[in-house]
Parts: sequence; C-alpha cells; structure tokens
Amino acid sequence: MLTFVLSDPTTESSRSILRRYYDDIIGRYNGRPATTAEVDETLIDEPSDDLQGETGAFIVARESERVLGCAGVRYIEAEIGELTRVFITPEARGRGLGAALIGEIERIAEEHGVRRMRLDVRGDLVEAQRLYRRAGYREVPAFSDAPYADHWMAKDLIARD
Repeated sequence: MLTFVLSDPTTESSRSILRRYYDDIIGRYNGRPATTAEVDETLIDEPSDDLQGETGAFIVARESERVLGCAGVRYIEAEIGELTRVFITPEARGRGLGAALIGEIERIAEEHGVRRMRLDVRGDLVEAQRLYRRAGYREVPAFSDAPYADHWMAKDLIARD
C-alpha cells in the first residue's frame, strides 16, 4: 500500500532518497553517471534542511518499507510556496506517483496557508516539465536567477473543502 510520510529531510532515509534524486539530475545534466563526490558536493551546496517546520515540508512516498519518491515545498512568502525535490525512483515511474506526490505536497502547503505554488526546472528535464503541466502548472516570467533554471512555472491553489 502506498503511503506519504511527512519526513525530516536530515534523516538517513530522507537523505538516501535525496541522494538518488541528485544522482539522477546530475547524471542527466552531465550526460554520464554522477560521481559520489558530485552528489556529496550538491547535497552541501543545495541543502534540504529547511524543508521542515515553519520554512517548508518534505514528504516521502513509501510502499511497505521501500521509498519510491519524494517531494518538498519551501515556504517563500506568506502565501507562496516553491515546489522542489520532486523525484520518483525509476522502478516506480509510470504509475501516477508523481501526480500523487505533487497533490499531497500541495495539500500540505495549503494547510500552511500557501495559495500559489511555483517552481523552476531545467530544460532537459522534459518528463518533469510534462508532469508539472499535467498538474496544472503554467509558464510564468522568471522569478529567480537560479543557475540551472530554464523554465519557471506557477499554479494557483484552490482551497479544498
């Protein structure tokens, strides 16, 4: 049975799925498998520690004991959240897990008062862009100068009853 668990991003199981996330996106960017050193450096340069408490949230998707994916939200301003760290393990792709993860992290963000979600994404992550569009995110003008961002997207959340 699939469950979503609100998690501390600094725990070993959270760090393990974040390592897989960075391994995937670094490898895609470089066109070769990522090295352990590259993943370690990125974990330090782009920490996820703030994806908890008043600054954000981080969830992992589990099926029994297996972690299949993750997603996070960083609270930017009073009503703005930034979707981040969306990842589904290769063996779990194609099952609708990405949409389910996004829906769950949006629900958590709404409970925190977020009314608009935004994200940035690299141009080569075409599957991610497709997932975000299917989830209702639309292109918007650049809102950051993030070095690896090629597309900026946003979605207004509607309060759920």
